[in-house]
Amino acid sequence: MNEIEALFDQGSELMPWLADSVINLVIGLVVFFVGKFIASKVSHWCEKRMLKASVDQAVAGFASSILYALMFAGVALMALGQIGVETTSFIAILGAAGLAVGLALQGSLSNFASGVLIIILRPFRSGDFIDAGGQMGTVNRIELFHTYLKTPDNRVIIVPNSSVMNGSIVNFSRESTRRLDLVIGISYDADIRLAKQIMEEIVNADERILKDPKCLIAVSELADSSVNFFLRPWVASGDYWTVRADLLEKIKYTFDERGVGIPYPQMDVHVHKQES
Repeated sequence: MNEIEALFDQGSELMPWLADSVINLVIGLVVFFVGKFIASKVSHWCEKRMLKASVDQAVAGFASSILYALMFAGVALMALGQIGVETTSFIAILGAAGLAVGLALQGSLSNFASGVLIIILRPFRSGDFIDAGGQMGTVNRIELFHTYLKTPDNRVIIVPNSSVMNGSIVNFSRESTRRLDLVIGISYDADIRLAKQIMEEIVNADERILKDPKCLIAVSELADSSVNFFLRPWVASGDYWTVRADLLEKIKYTFDERGVGIPYPQMDVHVHKQES
């Protein structure tokens, strides 16, 4: 009986501590999940406010990502403190472990540093069509570790920021105008002057082609089976692909109508019969 009473006494002493621990754990979990929800909402709200203030979408996305990461870290520390974990010692432990983690995550840290450089140097903006990191697409947003590109066929490509900054970046949208570089071939028996005149008429009739700089039309090469022309008009960057397709189609139709031949690869085979 004395032993049972002792156990009851110990249990009654532990109950307040256990109840406090459970309550603190529940409060800590509530702080964590509510804080995480609030951090997400605040970061999205800040991003929307920056976009309304005409801040570039890539910069707004990057800033909101950093804000969310900082708020999430604060919420996690608050939750741990509520549970009873000594946050000061915990921070010290994190600092000591940070070096080891940093060495293990060199790639991620490199992506973060590259993301900061992208925001500072601004080699491209949201909406620019670029070729970077071996991928081509329209810049959608820049986050802590990755840049999001959207291709013309509506695929999303996620490129590590370090891959973007460690290679060449071709920005097709930075300048307001672009030059079309077309090579048009005609057959050797076609009239060169007529072919050049036809191309000049087509270029002059298209209002999307700029008058300054002047379009270059000149013979570039006497190739194996064709006489090749350079056709280099200047257009607005947004009209590049439509003008290119329209020019090629119009040149083909007009050449056919006016008897200018367009060659295709061919081979002449001569058979010699030997008399026995």
